Amino acid sequence: MENQMKKIVAIAFASAAMLSTAFAGEIEGVVKTFDAAASTVELESGEVYTVAEGVEVEGIETGKTVMIMFNDGTTEATEIAIVE
Repeated sequence: MENQMKKIVAIAFASAAMLSTAFAGEIEGVVKTFDAAASTVELESGEVYTVAEGVEVEGIETGKTVMIMFNDGTTEATEIAIVE
């Protein structure tokens, strides 16, 4: 019985992990504007993302190409990386 419970718990955790990655999105674009005070990044394509608390924004500025990772269905940037 204990082994069955461990298997069920392991399957539940694995399923949750797969779901969280399945709903992640990413977009690459050129920064049109970055407003540090409002924590927003607007790309030249018109998309605007709100930077989540704790996301590193050092070096993000107009004209830089960035990769923005976000949760699908939101515009909250969970990670931003400068593309070299």
